[in-house]
Amino acid sequence: MREDDEKCRNEHPRHVAPRLQGGVHKVNDPASARWEGVLVRFPAPSRDVKKSYKLGVIGGDGIGPEVTEVALHVLDACERRFRFRTERTSFPWSGAHFLKTGERLTPDKLAPIRAQDAVLLGAIGHPDVPRGMIERDVVIGLRRGLDLYVNLRPVILYDDRLSPLRTKGSAEIHMTVIRENTEDVYAATGERTAIGTPAETATVPMRFTRPGVERILRYAFELASRSERKHLTLVDKANAITVQEIWREVFEELGSQYPSVQRDAMYVDAAAMWMVLKPEQFDVIVTTNLFGDILSDLGAALAGGLGTAASGNIHPGRVSVFEPIHGSAPKYAGKGVASPIAAIGALAMLLEHLGEVDAAHAIDSAIRNGLRTGRIKGVEAGLQRTEQVGDVIEQTIGG
Repeated sequence: MREDDEKCRNEHPRHVAPRLQGGVHKVNDPASARWEGVLVRFPAPSRDVKKSYKLGVIGGDGIGPEVTEVALHVLDACERRFRFRTERTSFPWSGAHFLKTGERLTPDKLAPIRAQDAVLLGAIGHPDVPRGMIERDVVIGLRRGLDLYVNLRPVILYDDRLSPLRTKGSAEIHMTVIRENTEDVYAATGERTAIGTPAETATVPMRFTRPGVERILRYAFELASRSERKHLTLVDKANAITVQEIWREVFEELGSQYPSVQRDAMYVDAAAMWMVLKPEQFDVIVTTNLFGDILSDLGAALAGGLGTAASGNIHPGRVSVFEPIHGSAPKYAGKGVASPIAAIGALAMLLEHLGEVDAAHAIDSAIRNGLRTGRIKGVEAGLQRTEQVGDVIEQTIGG
């Protein structure tokens, strides 16, 4: 391991998510590939390769394909340096694909994706597609169809200058938000009745199940037990939304099984306030789907904005999906000026999840080094060519 990587690991430890199980996988027969999965970019093996992984790639819409391509070049460098390889399969699901073919991602088309070890997703959303349709098909469709019940969102401040909190730096802003990913108000479409009348009503159920709550809380306790600070905070609104008492009850039940983990609970409005005023008090946060959606974006803002933030949609032991949390940004599409930092950060999460921890830390170190030295000018679109940012990171990794 290089000196810069070791320094990064010691100063900025990452939360290592529970790993996918499994080892080297057999290569699919290319003759069996259909349009759902076209084999692409198959790097030549070398005699000293340790492991091989099947990687699905969904570039998506807007800037998604551009930032994903740059992330894959960084992956090439990691493969050369750390002696593993990936068999990459491209999937077409996006708003652009729907407009061209009329085809949508439905549950019966998930099998080729389910066969991967992990998936790297770019961004989904197209201005010419009905609002929310493709996002529900692809983003929510993958989460539900693959039962990706964990949404893992590390809040990583790569450079102190990126945070809007002038008195806080990377020593204070370093937490992980764990969001339940399959239940809550997102699990139902809801309904509107008496539309256009004074009696019009819009209703959606907030649904939690004991198995769903228990498994996400257990994941959070496991992650907190591996963290340096070993501190877990449950965020809910059980005082006003009484159905959320199930979270408090299961949290206390499981807490007795993890005596090394310090635990507390906080209402969501207070949590939002303290994330801004005193972010250093948080280590691992676990919360509901709705609250996690909001708090994780707040965490991203503390670390410099959506251009820095990545997430993992995880089911331990199964295929999991990793993505930048920014949107497709159609106004920047095709201009080559979008920042790929979040997509490359998603790649680091993916590699860490697969067990390629050294490669993940090398990416993290390269991003920090680039920002510190000015070779990476920032994380906003338009500051630098997309491929230039990728080149800096790839060259620093030194593949």
